[in-house]
Amino acid sequence: TVRPPEARQKPKISAFINAKFDKIEALQPDLVLAFSDLQADLASELVRRGITVVTFNQRTVAEILQMIRMLGGLVGCQREAEQLADRLSADLDRVRDAASRLPERLRTFFEEWDEPLISAIRWVEELVEIAGGAPIFPELSAAKLAKDRIVDPAEVARRDPQIVFASWCGKKLRTETIRSRPGWDRVSAVRDDRIYEIKSTYILQPGPASLTEGVRRLHEVLSSQIPR
Repeated sequence: TVRPPEARQKPKISAFINAKFDKIEALQPDLVLAFSDLQADLASELVRRGITVVTFNQRTVAEILQMIRMLGGLVGCQREAEQLADRLSADLDRVRDAASRLPERLRTFFEEWDEPLISAIRWVEELVEIAGGAPIFPELSAAKLAKDRIVDPAEVARRDPQIVFASWCGKKLRTETIRSRPGWDRVSAVRDDRIYEIKSTYILQPGPASLTEGVRRLHEVLSSQIPR
């Protein structure tokens, strides 16, 4: 991770789907935190080694705030965690209030991956709405697995998003890939040059970053593209 900056100074003993188990074990941690079904095997191996693991699986904005409160209780910082969650909730309310004053909501497509084309997970779609956008695939946002959010590029074109956000899970965004899809030259977002990258660190990690930098960036872009 690159957030917070201090994390860069720490030794790296685990990636998202693989880990150096012996090094983790040598640290004798009191607690290891994991996230989602993708880390189930890592968590299972650590448990077999006698290490206490707590796995979160937050998928909505409300669940992110709940996770923060739960984590505070686990590490003996309940009051601080409650205060943080309250501040984040208040920040979201301010963005929501600002978005409510926009004269219109742009049809928005957030693509989480390019091949196959995957629409955004639920907390991202919720943040798009809070920021002032109108997701074009609201019926898919509740799907927890990425495979259930695969969309046909032709259907995206048919729904004609006015703005496209992309965050390819850490992979470098290539706008020419988006522009060159068959039929997308007629998509409003492509025609009007409204394709924007949101760094994965700030939107695809379901924690404080997405509720601060992530939603603010979404709102910045959306509000700047609406004629006043």
